[in-house]
Amino acid sequence: MKITYFGHSCFTLETEGYTIALDPYDEHVPGYKPLDIKACAVYCSHGHSDHCAIDKVQLMPGGENDPIDIVEMETYHDDCEGEKRGMNWMRIFEAEGLRVAHLGDLGCELEPEEIEELSGVDALLIPVGGYYTIGPDQAKAIVDQVKPRIVIPMHFRSEDKGFDVLADVKDFLVLCDNVRTEGDSIVLDKATPAGTVLLTSKN
Repeated sequence: MKITYFGHSCFTLETEGYTIALDPYDEHVPGYKPLDIKACAVYCSHGHSDHCAIDKVQLMPGGENDPIDIVEMETYHDDCEGEKRGMNWMRIFEAEGLRVAHLGDLGCELEPEEIEELSGVDALLIPVGGYYTIGPDQAKAIVDQVKPRIVIPMHFRSEDKGFDVLADVKDFLVLCDNVRTEGDSIVLDKATPAGTVLLTSKN
């Protein structure tokens, strides 16, 4: 399974010749180039335009041949039961015996049953920038609860990219062990070593 990072919270997952796009953003996310993605399906964690710009994804044929099993969990986009920013969907994508979780704009602590469902995922794509979502310390606490093999931070600020109100990704990385930087993608299999992986955005 190949995971490619396009910036902000946007990724593609490629498996068995099938590609899905996650949380495509529109043009107003500072520093990132406009998206140009081809995928068989699109999944958005919520309706805000920096996560649900489905018009930026060109749908390819073959969408009916989906090899991915999906578990969805509805959570809050804030710490006041959705009163400020509404709801958020977390999803676990499973294929090739691998499980990849995208937490969207999670803004609250996880419930015990959510921790149990996420426990031991092969890759956890987690927001770390705070303000709109959980911040570095909360993200690290969730990582410690879920114990994924690989952690991939998203929804942060770095150099000239990301919203000014977000925490720098370094604030999260300093809390983590076994940090490594990759290019814009990582090929995930059973042999991929554990750790925190900072992907360089493709855009």
